[in-house]
Amino acid sequence: MRKITLANGQMIEVECLSCTITGGLIQPDGGVIVETEHFHAHQDVAYPIKGLVILASKRHFKCLDEMTEDEQIDYIQILTKIRKAQREVLGIDHVYYFYNEDTTHHFHTWMVPRYEWMDSSGRSVESVRPALLYARNEMNEEANLNEVIKGINALKKGFGK
Repeated sequence: MRKITLANGQMIEVECLSCTITGGLIQPDGGVIVETEHFHAHQDVAYPIKGLVILASKRHFKCLDEMTEDEQIDYIQILTKIRKAQREVLGIDHVYYFYNEDTTHHFHTWMVPRYEWMDSSGRSVESVRPALLYARNEMNEEANLNEVIKGINALKKGFGK
């Protein structure tokens, strides 16, 4: 079991956070953004950054090359649709994509939006961790959390287009 601190400060103990979320055992703030046969997209539960989407596989595996052909097709299609919604609905110009195979969860991709307030951390991959920690520690107030929820709702509506 692992202890995870959520963006709202709540601590939870889980074996696999991805299984817990995609299985519906815990509901991320704002709920599911979009769900397909193989994937589940939601706001990152640990970092309150508007438009930071986690695209997680429903099936428990860790490596990109373990996807079935159907999962591969579903993955690129839903990833593309989410990115389009981030741009069109939230006005997000740039996104960092991350996935790591040594995760304690299962396969998921982080879609981290790039905002001007992140510039003080730099503009490379190394700048993302400080920005995430800043968001968790300094942006965890009600006004920002409300903006994050508005972003989630806007993305959900963006899929109706």
